[in-house]
Amino acid sequence: MGSAKALAKEIVMSRKAVNRLYENKAQLNSISMHLGESVAIARTVGHLSKSAEVMKLVNNLMKAPQMAATMQEFSKEMIKAGVIEEMVNDALDSALDSEDIEVETEEEVDKVLSEIAGETAAELPEAVRKERVRVSAHKESTSREEEAIVEGGNDEEELEEIRARLARVRS
Repeated sequence: MGSAKALAKEIVMSRKAVNRLYENKAQLNSISMHLGESVAIARTVGHLSKSAEVMKLVNNLMKAPQMAATMQEFSKEMIKAGVIEEMVNDALDSALDSEDIEVETEEEVDKVLSEIAGETAAELPEAVRKERVRVSAHKESTSREEEAIVEGGNDEEELEEIRARLARVRS
């Protein structure tokens, strides 16, 4: 009986010792994790300090005031380019619109003249009709040449006007 009590006491003590060993093992694992965390924080601090040094060097190389001035100048040039492009587009649109109107006007005049010519042509003798057709064809070719010359002059005037606008925008 005495030996059974001694044996039971030893079993209880050994269980307590095993529980204490598990507690010690858990504490050692916790300490190990804290040490790993400390090492990771130290590495992060090192990396951040290196990044700060690199950023200082880049900042010194970049020269922020000059970069800001360059960006403002670039912005002004882009605005000028937009204004110039808008002016050119407006000029082209107005020129194309006026040409369309001129073409439609010429077509209407031709219709009216052909109607009038048709009525009077029936009343004229054949020889006079042939002479008028020949003369009118000659006049049409001459008038077309004159119109081309006048239109060329108008194009130059428009071009000079656009150049003057461009010079005003630049100044």
